[in-house]
Amino acid sequence: MASTATEACHWTVTALARYVPATVSVLLQVHDRLRCVAATGAWQVFSAVPPKSGIVGRVYASGVGATVDDVTADPDYLPLRPDVTAEVCVPVRDPAGRPVGVLDLQWSGPVDLTPWREAAERLAGLLGARITALGGPPAESRSEKLLRHTTAMTSAPTDWDLMTVAITAAREVSTLSAAVLVLTGRRGPRLGAPTGTPGELESRIRAELAGASADQLGRLIVRAHRYGAAYTLGEVGCPPTEEHVALARAGVRTLVSVPVGPPDGGGVLLVADGRLLRPDPTTVNLMELLAGQAWGASERLRTLAQLREQASLDPLTGLRHTGTFGRRIAAATPGRTALLAIDVDGFKTVNDTYGHQAGDRLLVGLARALEAALRHGDELYRTGGDEFVAVIEVAHPDEAVRIAERLTEAARRTGRTISVGVALPHPGEPADRTLHRADQALYAAKHQGRDTVHLSTP
Repeated sequence: MASTATEACHWTVTALARYVPATVSVLLQVHDRLRCVAATGAWQVFSAVPPKSGIVGRVYASGVGATVDDVTADPDYLPLRPDVTAEVCVPVRDPAGRPVGVLDLQWSGPVDLTPWREAAERLAGLLGARITALGGPPAESRSEKLLRHTTAMTSAPTDWDLMTVAITAAREVSTLSAAVLVLTGRRGPRLGAPTGTPGELESRIRAELAGASADQLGRLIVRAHRYGAAYTLGEVGCPPTEEHVALARAGVRTLVSVPVGPPDGGGVLLVADGRLLRPDPTTVNLMELLAGQAWGASERLRTLAQLREQASLDPLTGLRHTGTFGRRIAAATPGRTALLAIDVDGFKTVNDTYGHQAGDRLLVGLARALEAALRHGDELYRTGGDEFVAVIEVAHPDEAVRIAERLTEAARRTGRTISVGVALPHPGEPADRTLHRADQALYAAKHQGRDTVHLSTP
């Protein structure tokens, strides 16, 4: 008489509870968890169990029932209530023999488990057949799917991961077969990169949009932001709007078009199918919510990237500073990575005579001059008040000395002089030891009269 799998489970538990003095529950796999869909009263019910956790997870994963006379001796037992002593758990299988869930019984007193194991297995077999006849275990609702994907979007570490989740969510929540993003970039509208292996329709859509001009992609975005989320049907006798002609050529018969982000910097989410369907308003609303969540998560990533960039840069000179410097020198290659310790000659005199603002202007100008004198790929860090370190890759020590001399020449052109100490890491030498040798070489350069370069000796 049950009309749904959930009803069948509830009636099974209710019937069993009349005859067996045990806590009874049925857990079915829904998405990536064993979820309790029916149970008798208990102090606690584990409503979502990872597929391999506990006795129930072990039985589900192996397809082999378990009779546990003493739960305290079973390391997999999940402590449902403190007075439980014994447990019988059997798999609920579909007619093909594949587990779709488990039927679990737990006692808190003496009991002969053998007859109950046999009864549970027979009943689980009947329940599995009925669940299959009713269409299988209950599926996640579309709202549940959207919430699950939203959680994944908020924790996505990169834009690529975020777009992968968003596109997957668009297909799964809408039940349409294809989804693509068209986003506004610095160089104009662009088609988002595929986040996986696209299906046949999505491949055709991508091919059409890849050949479209920036103006055509822009009109797709403008239409969505001007008129809002909408769906289009490619019915016979109803020609597509100019913006959607390329999609119609690709074979799109159903299209949901949703604006993403602000009109001047966002884009459009296109969710499509080759079948002629009629998306209900809820589908369009869910796609709007998805687009809003995706944009919000993308803004979070951009904000975090800006904060990381600000945290890694010296606010005065714009150079990288000590945080990133430590990670960089930790990756130094012995005999190839040179550290150039740099100090401004007579900087304290400038501060004392002309004030700190003049000293700051001097540092900014000197930083620009030193950066310009370095090669592409060389890195310059500000590690203290008037102290800098350049990290460069060289073929031999003489090359490092020549670059250091270029830096001294660049400093002279600003009207100031610098002293430079050079050190290359030895095999097995800690990075901080190499930096210490560079500092010692810098002090040697100071003692030699400043405005010079000194190479650390082994």
